[in-house]
Amino acid sequence: MTQEQWLILAILAGTVVMFLWGRWRHDMVALGALLACVLAGLVAPADAFSGFGHPAVITVAAVLVLSQGLQNSGAVDALTRTVLPAKAGRLVTLSALMGLGAFLSGFMNNVGAMALLMPVAIHVAHRLELTPGQVLMPLAFGTILGGMTTLIGTPPNLIVSGFRAEAGLGSFSMFDFTYIGLPVAAVAIAFVLIIGWRLVPARKQSGVEGFEAGAYITEVRIEEDSKAAGLSLREIEAELADADAQIIGIVQREVRLIAASPGRRVHAGDILMIEAEADALTEVLSTLGLKLEESVELDEADEDEDEQKEQDQEEQEAEDEAPPTDDIVLMELAVRPGSVLSGRSASDISLRTRYGINLLALSREGSRTMKRLRSINLQSGDLLLMQGPPEAISEFAADNGCVPLAQRELRIPDKRKVWESSLIMLFAIGGAAFGLVPAVISFAMGVLASMALRTVPPRKVYEAIDWPVIVLLGALIPVANAMQTTGTADLIARFLIESVAQGNAVVGLGLILVVTMFLSDLMNNAATAAVMCPIAIGIANALGVNADSFLMAVAIGASCAFLTPIGHQNNTLILGPGGFRFSDYWKLGLPVEIIVVAVALPLLLIVWPL
Repeated sequence: MTQEQWLILAILAGTVVMFLWGRWRHDMVALGALLACVLAGLVAPADAFSGFGHPAVITVAAVLVLSQGLQNSGAVDALTRTVLPAKAGRLVTLSALMGLGAFLSGFMNNVGAMALLMPVAIHVAHRLELTPGQVLMPLAFGTILGGMTTLIGTPPNLIVSGFRAEAGLGSFSMFDFTYIGLPVAAVAIAFVLIIGWRLVPARKQSGVEGFEAGAYITEVRIEEDSKAAGLSLREIEAELADADAQIIGIVQREVRLIAASPGRRVHAGDILMIEAEADALTEVLSTLGLKLEESVELDEADEDEDEQKEQDQEEQEAEDEAPPTDDIVLMELAVRPGSVLSGRSASDISLRTRYGINLLALSREGSRTMKRLRSINLQSGDLLLMQGPPEAISEFAADNGCVPLAQRELRIPDKRKVWESSLIMLFAIGGAAFGLVPAVISFAMGVLASMALRTVPPRKVYEAIDWPVIVLLGALIPVANAMQTTGTADLIARFLIESVAQGNAVVGLGLILVVTMFLSDLMNNAATAAVMCPIAIGIANALGVNADSFLMAVAIGASCAFLTPIGHQNNTLILGPGGFRFSDYWKLGLPVEIIVVAVALPLLLIVWPL
């Protein structure tokens, strides 16, 4: 072995140890490995940051932005309502949920898909009388499995495709991964649905994300194109039953009716007073096409005031002006004892004039008020759901003796944005799938379209990108290249072939699959793919066989991390909400990984013959 090979092996070993230790974030470890290679003379300083321009890195960033567009628009919420059965049994409901998760993960970031479906999964668990973890873990595994079915489903696939291109074999196409990924995902998901979910420990939720505030009273207006227009109150309540929401009053022609007849029909312009959980407001709004009354009034009553403010600030903000909704958040505030708000209403304190914020809903434990929201006299202990810029809400809280509790996400679907974000993603995928333009160009064009049409506001684009993942990829690609240029990848490949596989290509293929899967359970899957790709190519070259088989084995192995909560972000997401322990994952994860190997290995030999 040469000195350079010893150095790169030492750096690589130290990197893996740091990944496993977990004291430093993955991107910090990767950047440290890159700088160590530069200082050791293994990577030229001029090439140190070349990885950040790698097509795989740019594509990952672009897919994250397009995924955010689907989330912002409510496209996924609309799909969820369409696909998931409302009152089906356990098998059908779990099948639909896992299938939807896997499908979404094939075409958007699988972490984003998991985050979107987690509230749905917890609601489903309650309806099916299961613990949250018994639904969350199957969903997490389904989204992980779905991610390996397309080029853009998960970062390891993009990394594998990039290494194939650098080896002179060209990039993999959008659906090259589907031939193996789809059957593997289908068999593994079927196992989880029939048998596997029973292996998940039935643990209670150990932590709660955010603050459970109970039911809020809020007001929504019926728009001209709302599905609720013309329906009776009884019919509307039936539609809202799944969201655990109920109508407690109605305002028609400025007349407030508290105990209105269930047969009374509502019309455009009417206002419904609804009691619902904060997290259910999205479903309430989107199910019937309703709009928050306070948002409606802000659009109408404050139009002149907003226009004047824009004129006053035009010269200062001309270059980065954006609609106010770009920086709007929802935040829960608790009214402290002795607050100056006690005994005063939203109208009394001039929320819009003084702070530019709205009171969207109010929760008062143990009692219900029938007054209009703007007229309710606040009390200490009330929970307020406020809408506005975070700085303005913080200022209001400080001035008026309120305690911020939690920031909520409220995606109000916009039909136009739903279609725009969906079409942008479809065109981006189509451009890459049919070879009209390279994948990186197609998805970059999609990002530009998203910014232009504001499915992702320009100010929010960079927030949609998971920068630690981008730094991780950009830093490790030159390190992986150093393994090739120093001959270290070939050295490791020869050792594995001669000592373990003993020259047998099939054994070598299985070895790459299992080793990659094992590493992916312990360290970031993108890092695993970057480390294993040069070794896989080296083994294929040493055996004189098709490198595609080995690269696909890396893609599958890197995607399938089911034994620990740290192998994949989706496993980490469910750790607290599911009440899981570190040792709970292998009980379902080990059988799933055995199934993956059993199905993938023969398929690799058939689809990508040696």
